[in-house]
Amino acid sequence: MQNIRLRFAPSPTGPLHIGGLRTALYNYLIAKNKKGKFILRIEDTDQSRFNKNAESHINESLKWCNIIPDESPENPGEYGPYRQSERADIYRKYVDKLIDTGHAYYAFDDKEELESQRKKSEKEGKTFIYNWENRHDFKNSIHLGSDEREKLIKQNNYVIRFKSYFKEKEEDFIIINDEIRGKIKVDLKLLDDKIIFKKDGMPTYHLANVVDDHLMKISHVIRGEEWLPSLALHFLLYDSFKWEKPLFAHLPLILKPSGKGKLSKRDGEKFGVPVYPIKWEENKNIKYIGFKEIGFEKEAFINFICMIGWNPGSTEEVFNTNELIDIFDIDRIIKSGAKYDFDKAKWFNSEHIKKIDSNILISENESDILKIFRDEIDQKRIPEIINLVRERVEFKKNILEESKAILKYDQTQFKENIKKLKFSKKECQIISHFSEKIVEKNKEDIKELFFKSLKESEIKVGDGMKRLRLCLTGNLSGADLFTIIKILNIGALKERISISLNTINDQNRNN
Repeated sequence: MQNIRLRFAPSPTGPLHIGGLRTALYNYLIAKNKKGKFILRIEDTDQSRFNKNAESHINESLKWCNIIPDESPENPGEYGPYRQSERADIYRKYVDKLIDTGHAYYAFDDKEELESQRKKSEKEGKTFIYNWENRHDFKNSIHLGSDEREKLIKQNNYVIRFKSYFKEKEEDFIIINDEIRGKIKVDLKLLDDKIIFKKDGMPTYHLANVVDDHLMKISHVIRGEEWLPSLALHFLLYDSFKWEKPLFAHLPLILKPSGKGKLSKRDGEKFGVPVYPIKWEENKNIKYIGFKEIGFEKEAFINFICMIGWNPGSTEEVFNTNELIDIFDIDRIIKSGAKYDFDKAKWFNSEHIKKIDSNILISENESDILKIFRDEIDQKRIPEIINLVRERVEFKKNILEESKAILKYDQTQFKENIKKLKFSKKECQIISHFSEKIVEKNKEDIKELFFKSLKESEIKVGDGMKRLRLCLTGNLSGADLFTIIKILNIGALKERISISLNTINDQNRNN
């Protein structure tokens, strides 16, 4: 194959949805896996729906995700311009070629005429279609005389339609190969004559994207499933120009969290989940938070998005972007829709936090932890705090709060919990003895010493551990207890046990 070049070509009509982001990601991964180029092209031919903030949202989303185009409006290459609104003269040249070769024609029908035909078809229980069967019944350049045709053209009140099928064709069917879905058979007689050039002097998506993909030497067209109905038209356009076709692949839909129907921005509100990579402000009153603002690691977000509709062919799920580039294979993209699972997204984030360099997490949290626990912890044990907490959080921003939850001693909470857990005299003695015996030098061996005392007193390990945890933390469950014991300094350990046992004794006397 020629040089590998893939493109992401969004329309700046609104924010970049995670479905669009996934399309960009798959194109990027395939391009980088094959040592090719990834191109960003802005398809802004529909000026009526243009949103001035949308292109910025697209660019900032890609930057946050580290999906950096090799060529784009911000980083032009030799195939620019990279905004379709700046390429109007190019499209005019190619639409004229289609007219000259008989593959396209001028249509002068006004909206009222077409709407009238549409309503007539509906009354007859038919679907209105402008195609080979009735194109001679409409006002177009196919059957008008040359004088009338030229007069109407000069008025600039026309569209240009593509002649999708005509009886003189040798075949009624075409076979198109899709890299994901296999061979697709299309009956040309069922196609309508799509508008490829509008009254405003701009091409429609269909013509512009085919011309641009050819001129930009795009080798693979990887896009969403919603473009499958347009595939036959694009295929025919390539044939009309006698151009080599790229490889086509149409990605499965991202489904709602319920698994039914395509995910939309409204589902974000309905299910309370983000649907954009970064925040989007519709206006002063309508704002949508993104994965970035929630606190997702960008590598975790990319990992999650990649796995919606693709799998590596193994049980491994957690990958960074470089690893995904190495293993990504278009053959592993599934055909059916894939459900959007936000809980799974949070799981990916927690798994990626476990892989972050401890020194980074320490530098980000050490000073805040010391502000709260300076008098209660062994400062040399900060790395152990971080390594303990990182196993329990979904987001980095939760590390401090989780550290507080693990290391604090809340006497009020302790008093509530001892109502649920009775202490025998023997159990209190063992915990008191534990407090007396623990010193800095034997912290590493204290677990065995405690278990030995439980065994000698015929107390189950689970029961003894639960009571020791309660006396040290005020809670009945939590992180590994003996790691907490190593982290807390001797003074804090002895003080907490003393307060707890005194509270138990006071309660027993009052009872």
